[in-house]
Amino acid sequence: MNEQTSIWQRDYQSADFAELCNALYERELGQLSIDPLLSASLMQGRLKSLPHYIKRTANSMLQVQTPLKLDVQNATWSAKQGVQMPLNGQDSESVKQWYLSATLHHGLVVPIAKDSTILLDSIDRIDLEQQRFRTNLHGWFSLSELEQNQAIGQLLKPNKKVMTAACSGHCWLNAHRANPLTPSLRELLLSCAINWRNFKQSLAI
Repeated sequence: MNEQTSIWQRDYQSADFAELCNALYERELGQLSIDPLLSASLMQGRLKSLPHYIKRTANSMLQVQTPLKLDVQNATWSAKQGVQMPLNGQDSESVKQWYLSATLHHGLVVPIAKDSTILLDSIDRIDLEQQRFRTNLHGWFSLSELEQNQAIGQLLKPNKKVMTAACSGHCWLNAHRANPLTPSLRELLLSCAINWRNFKQSLAI
């Protein structure tokens, strides 16, 4: 027999799950409707897979252990934004040494600074011999040539401030705080794979 508190908690989480799904559906369908590059077949494929990814993301956002505050109505994470982009200690040598000291693995969530914001991506291929790895969206990063990757974004080493900014969509305009951007469904799912106790590992989602 269930305790009253456990029933209440389950019902509360169920309501949050439904609200998260509604917010994610509204956002994703709105983006799909204005994407000029989607053909009819691609649109059908995206719509077919959408329920799976939305339910998976909503469930993960409710279950993950994170220092961030969950905004259920908008399906976003929120946290206090710093005055400036958190790039202290992100020189190329420090970043290189962090990744060389990690045991890189597929699915590891990594932050990338681009256009005055920080985006989440994940490793999908590793070349240990050449000291480089590929991320799903931003392509290859060579640890020996980090300075040459500005066109695709600046690879950062994860820390609490950097990952908080990325998950919350923090951005800056002319060195001043700007309104947060809304992370993509993919980024929200990646945010649930972050191991806040050890950024060199990732959580199963």
